[in-house]
Amino acid sequence: MPLVRIDALRADSDQLDALGRAVHDALTETIGFPADDRFQILTSHDGTTGTLRFDDYLGVHRYDGIVFVAITMRSGRAPEQKQALYRRIAELAQEYAGTEPRNMFVTLTENESIDWSLGNGVAQYAVEQ
Repeated sequence: MPLVRIDALRADSDQLDALGRAVHDALTETIGFPADDRFQILTSHDGTTGTLRFDDYLGVHRYDGIVFVAITMRSGRAPEQKQALYRRIAELAQEYAGTEPRNMFVTLTENESIDWSLGNGVAQYAVEQ
């Protein structure tokens, strides 16, 4: 189960939806998450009351269309799956939302089964001991 947070600078609701679909489709295609396993926080920053800061780190020239994607999921995926995920997110974000691949900044944080409660105060993935 992934938890996805997408922060975009000056994105309208259609672009936010397209970015959310791009990330979700990439997760289902490359990692194998079920289609109904979608938990996303989508936020647009207007540049005044909320903004995003960035530079040209590692020679990647970014601009105001930057999108930060933070994905939290349980550990256990191979490096090749993660690389395929990053590539597919960039491809689909460009296809669905018109966001250039250089503007897709993606981080992946992994944790363990006990670190999730999907409701009712229960750790549904925790193994009974």
